[in-house]
Amino acid sequence: MKYIELTFKNHTIVHGFDARNREIIEEVEVKESSKKMVAIDRILSVSEKFILMQYAYNRIIYWEYEEGYEYVKEKLSKID
Repeated sequence: MKYIELTFKNHTIVHGFDARNREIIEEVEVKESSKKMVAIDRILSVSEKFILMQYAYNRIIYWEYEEGYEYVKEKLSKID
């Protein structure tokens, strides 16, 4: 399994959908950023501010990251 190390901050967890098909979300704000090793195969998409990843129990999570889009794009492009 291949990994990328990034520094994450606040995040939003999508727990699923309610009876009206609206997302059930949990906003998490943290005081300090922390470095994490993330399995590449869990990454669903990358934007300028967030990385969308698969999470436990069929959830998805939007992580706010610090490194910057171009840095992440370059790191991921070098992984074969």
